[in-house]
Amino acid sequence: MSNLETLIQRLPKAELHLHIEGSLEPQLMWDLAQKHHVELPFSDVDAIKSAYQFDNLQSFLDLYYQGADVLRDEDDFFQLMWAYLCKCHEQNVLHAEIMFDPQTHTERGVSYDVFMPGFIKAIEKARDELGISVYLILSFLRHLSEESAIATLEKARPYYEHIKAVGLDSSELGNPPSKFERVFAQAKALGFKLVAHAGEEGPPEYIWEALHLLKVDRIDHGVRSIEDPELMAYLKQHQVPLTVCPLSNLKLCVIDQMSEHNILQLMNDGLRVTVNADDPSYFGGYLNENFMALAEHVNMQASDLITLVQNGFKASFLPEKTKQDWLGIIEDTVSQLGVK
Repeated sequence: MSNLETLIQRLPKAELHLHIEGSLEPQLMWDLAQKHHVELPFSDVDAIKSAYQFDNLQSFLDLYYQGADVLRDEDDFFQLMWAYLCKCHEQNVLHAEIMFDPQTHTERGVSYDVFMPGFIKAIEKARDELGISVYLILSFLRHLSEESAIATLEKARPYYEHIKAVGLDSSELGNPPSKFERVFAQAKALGFKLVAHAGEEGPPEYIWEALHLLKVDRIDHGVRSIEDPELMAYLKQHQVPLTVCPLSNLKLCVIDQMSEHNILQLMNDGLRVTVNADDPSYFGGYLNENFMALAEHVNMQASDLITLVQNGFKASFLPEKTKQDWLGIIEDTVSQLGVK
C-alpha cells in the first residue's frame, strides 16, 4: 500500500454527494428482485454488472430507476442504507450527507411510511454501532413538475425532523433550476439547507440560476463552472462548495478520461471543492476509489488530498464546533503519519 493510499484510508472523511438509490449493488438488486418476484431484464448478477456502461446521464438514469423498482418494503430500504453505511465504516467515512429520491418510490406506490422508517433504523444503528453521523437530503426529480415537488415536500412533513436539506437531481438538460424556484423558497422558509445539481451536463447558466434563484448553500457537481470566469470568481469569493464526483464524471462521459478532470484546477483557483462518489455501485467506486483515481490520474499529492478531505467537513452542514473537532482530528492524523 502506497503512502498516499494509506493516507486516503486513514483520514476521517465526510461524503456530501451520495444518492442512496445509487448505492444499490447488483447482488442486492438481484436478491430483492427474487424476494419480490420482480422481473429484471438480466439473467444473473454478472449480467447486471455488465449493463453498467453508459453513454450519458440519461442512459444511466434509465437503469437507475429500473433498479430502484426492487425496493418494496421497509427492510429493503434498511438493507440499502445499512450496506452503504457499512461501506462508510470500511473506508473511514465518519459523516455522510445522503440524498434520497422520494418520487422514485412514491410514483410506484411506495410511501414515506415504508422507506423513511427503513432509512432511519439503519442510520440510528450506524450512529450507535459505527459512530457515523448522517444527514438526509430530500431530492426532487427535476424531470417531473414543480407541482409534484411541492406535493413531495408536503408529504414529507411527518419526517421533517429527520431531514437536513432538500436537493435537485435527475435529468439536468432541459430542466433548469428556475423550474423549481417556488418549492425551494418553501423549503428555505421551513428551515432546510438547500443544494442542487448544476453544471454537470448543464451549462454554467444553470449554476447561476441555482445560486440566485434557488439560493442554494452548495452546488452538486459544478465542474462546468470553469467555463465562466465571472462564475469562478463568485464561487471563490463566497466559498460556495462544489461536491465533485470524479468517477461519475468519467462514467457519464462528462470527461473522456480521468487525466482530463479539472478538480485540482478548481481547487488551485481557490474554490471549495470536495470529492464524492455520487452513485457508487453504478460508477465503479465508493469514496476512497474516487480519491485513488485522482492519485493515479491527475497527480494528486498528499497536500491536495488533505485539503480536499478538510473541505469535505468545511462544506458539510455539521455544526461549526463539530467541524472544528474533525479538522483537528485530521491534523492529528496527518501528524501521526508523518506527512509533510
